[in-house]
Amino acid sequence: MKIDLNPSVKFENRHNGPSSQEVTEMLGKIGVSSVDELIDQTIPKAIQLEKPLNLPTAKSEAAFLKDFRKLASKNKIYKSFIGLGYYDTIVPGVILRNVLENPGWYTAYTPYQAEIAQGRLEALVNFQTMVMDLTGMELANASLLDEGTAAAEAMNMLFATRPREKKKAAKFFVDEKVFLQTREILKTRALPVGVELVQGPLSELDLTDPELYGVMLQYPNADGEVINYNSLVQTAIENKVSTAFVADLLSLTLLTPPGEMGADVVVGTTQRFGVPMGFGGPHAAYYATKEAYKRQVPGRIIGISLDRDGNKAYRMALQTREQHIKRERATSNICTAQVLLAVMAGMYGVYHGPKGLKDIAAKIHGLAKLTAKGLEKLGFAQENKDYFDTLKIKVDDVQQSKITAFALSHEMNFRYEPGYVFLAFDEAKTIEDVESIIEVFARTTHMSADEVDLAPLAEDLTFEVAEGLARTSDYMDHMIFNAFHSEHEMLRYIKRLENRDLSLVHSMISLGSCTMKLNATAEMIPVTWPEFGQLHPYAPQDQAAGYYELFQDLRNWLTEITGFAETSLQPNSGAQGEFAGLMVIRAYHESRGESHRNIALIPSSAHGTNPASAVMAGMKVVIVKCDELGNIDIEDLKAKAEKHKDNLSSFLVTYPSTHGVFEEAIREMCQIIHDNGGQVYMDGANMNAQVGLTSPGNIGADVCHLNLHKTFCIPHGGGGPGMGPICVAKHLEPFLPSNPIVKTGGQQAITAISAAPFGSASILPISYAYIAMMGRNGLKHATQTAILNANYIKARLSEYFPILYTGSQGRAAHEMIVDFREFKAVDVEVEDIAKRLIDYGFHSPTVSFPVAGTMMIEPTESETKAELDRFCDALISIREEIRAIEEGKMDKENNLLKNAPHTANMVMSETWDFPYSREQAIYPLEYVRNSKFWPTVRRIDSAYGDRNLVCSCIPTEEYEQEEVVS
Repeated sequence: MKIDLNPSVKFENRHNGPSSQEVTEMLGKIGVSSVDELIDQTIPKAIQLEKPLNLPTAKSEAAFLKDFRKLASKNKIYKSFIGLGYYDTIVPGVILRNVLENPGWYTAYTPYQAEIAQGRLEALVNFQTMVMDLTGMELANASLLDEGTAAAEAMNMLFATRPREKKKAAKFFVDEKVFLQTREILKTRALPVGVELVQGPLSELDLTDPELYGVMLQYPNADGEVINYNSLVQTAIENKVSTAFVADLLSLTLLTPPGEMGADVVVGTTQRFGVPMGFGGPHAAYYATKEAYKRQVPGRIIGISLDRDGNKAYRMALQTREQHIKRERATSNICTAQVLLAVMAGMYGVYHGPKGLKDIAAKIHGLAKLTAKGLEKLGFAQENKDYFDTLKIKVDDVQQSKITAFALSHEMNFRYEPGYVFLAFDEAKTIEDVESIIEVFARTTHMSADEVDLAPLAEDLTFEVAEGLARTSDYMDHMIFNAFHSEHEMLRYIKRLENRDLSLVHSMISLGSCTMKLNATAEMIPVTWPEFGQLHPYAPQDQAAGYYELFQDLRNWLTEITGFAETSLQPNSGAQGEFAGLMVIRAYHESRGESHRNIALIPSSAHGTNPASAVMAGMKVVIVKCDELGNIDIEDLKAKAEKHKDNLSSFLVTYPSTHGVFEEAIREMCQIIHDNGGQVYMDGANMNAQVGLTSPGNIGADVCHLNLHKTFCIPHGGGGPGMGPICVAKHLEPFLPSNPIVKTGGQQAITAISAAPFGSASILPISYAYIAMMGRNGLKHATQTAILNANYIKARLSEYFPILYTGSQGRAAHEMIVDFREFKAVDVEVEDIAKRLIDYGFHSPTVSFPVAGTMMIEPTESETKAELDRFCDALISIREEIRAIEEGKMDKENNLLKNAPHTANMVMSETWDFPYSREQAIYPLEYVRNSKFWPTVRRIDSAYGDRNLVCSCIPTEEYEQEEVVS
């Protein structure tokens, strides 16, 4: 054997599941001689790329991490006192390692199958309870994308729910002391829905104005001042005007919560609850309101219901609000959540408890107060009468210039406005930092820092605010926030919840249109490097050179992959990407004097998010029919495009289609739209079937969004984080979104889509790493393998189940729809099959979308043939269980499917009243014995939970009983 001194395994061979031998076997089952032959039978020749992607050569994992360390080192970590909603924080090690860095938490999917998501759901209920307690509100959701978009959702919800006396009122007043980035997003979201945004000082607020329906306030405000808004809110109530607060959640451990002032909505971010700044994200926003608004709350609410045995169980509540169901009647988008970060923030609250949080808040305030006292000794005036963490220091131009230079020499970033320096303190700051600040300011005076003795000043610090501003009510008194303060107990609690959830660490999750692929360790490692986590999004650009190099490379790569001209990284979810793309199209039409173009044509097969996003962008939705083969009806598209040609804005198309087919007439469709004055928006949810083989630009689209948490390997995180950059053709480039503080976007940029200039920047290294390690050939092979794996599953399952749609040559794209509707004849519903799959150790594929009574299956390229076979074996075995019902061997109501999933408590009980064995229930196939996943609850009654909505922690006495049972 000849020894190779430089052995190297290609990363693509780690990422792509099937071995060369397995590929040969799979091709044989499919009935083709090569992968190329399969691709030619799947993707129309006319739209296949003629040349390879212009991307870098693939790097090995070791080489990538070595090079990426060099790039990361170009980011300079200065102490940040900028504030504005972003603060340094200390991530408890037990949460860092066991949640953020743990694939058991970050590879799980949105908890649509609640029986195998009980851990995550409990963690989200903790988050909701913490938010409700701190804000003083009756209801909270399970997170939104960021503070700015949460504020926009509040504005829109209050607009949609105006009282009868205010039905024609359209003015929404925003205090000029609301953070600038939030006000920009309010502009973006107000424009298309007809809200008249009024910004100004509170002195100009006229609550008696009959045209005014709502007011938004920052608490503490952008200057750091804490104002008692009690009388303002009471006057607003008297005049039927709603109030929305944007509140610093940590400050509410010390300050009177807005709920006690009478607020209608309270929103904000939980970033400072143990989530790194990450150059802007991802962070979990919170949204709290009154119970009266429970059916209008955006996003997700986690509620408590009962399982079949009457045990308490968690699931997503009020599911009829989901946008896949409401479609063009939707008011928001359920995909806008940050589950992994909400879990972290909730765990931070559990770990520290109410006293710990209050101690942290008091320390922060104490450091700010100590600094104010020290600066007063130097002759500087601090103008905030009442404050929590932020000082407003009066300076002249010369002093500000010197302070800026001296602060940078001390590696500190302050916030500067004309005549003022602002200092925002946080959990990570120390007395040593106060000393450095005193030294910086002293250098601009005739005094020495040595003349300011902080020791006696530090001994006399108390929390003092004006009457009515100090919190007097209790919060977070539930047992869950008062039981796990030692690391050992916290570790066990986190693990206990983790073990209740099925994730990619257990088995394939073949959700159609959701692309649950490998999130490689080498891709994930840089996310927690301080060079990426500890930068403020508004830090000077020269301190973020590594980030800007990453942004430029990633934009170039994504632009090349999509065949377009430019990319914006700002949208921080796929839903935001859809909205951003449509707002860019809107701006393009307006630039041509065609602002009347507001008709969006959307196929009936489209993702439910598409019509919701179109409505949010101010468009009127017209549905285009599909034919009996599942393809878009060309004649109907043409007729409707011509009918609406004077007002046609856009055509929203998913490609390959939601039915798992590369429609051969796609270029003709795009041409029809262009001939009638419209633009083509391609939903990038199914890009995993395009990369390296075709592209949105190549089919004739004008703009697309990319789900980086799908195709480009950012993990789903249990339902967030995500990223949804948009890529555009040359004529749309000028309209890419801007940011009010950091220069982004085009020359005619639309206003901001998300709060941070580059969205959730700290997770972009994952997609960067994936592309860098795969290279152009690896990316192409991944797409080919995804199509291979899907067609292999199709070949196996088609012998037992109808496959609803295929291409003209009988092939599926990267996903397929399996039809189970025939089993209704024996009362077997698709839900029964989904729940029975749990007993086999699998998460169900996408259920009843886009066709009721079906499953949409997408295996991804990361799964081996062995895993695909296990999944197929499970469904084939379930088919035989159904056959037993069909043949009368098994009762229609009391059978393996209707009683699924089966829990450990069921099979351990002394009595067994089922007409099948315990072994049949829990070990239906031999492989299950080796890796049994036990659901902790039986099938959950969602209707009961909606009728009896409870969205906070289970009462302590019941929680204790539950712990004994489980």
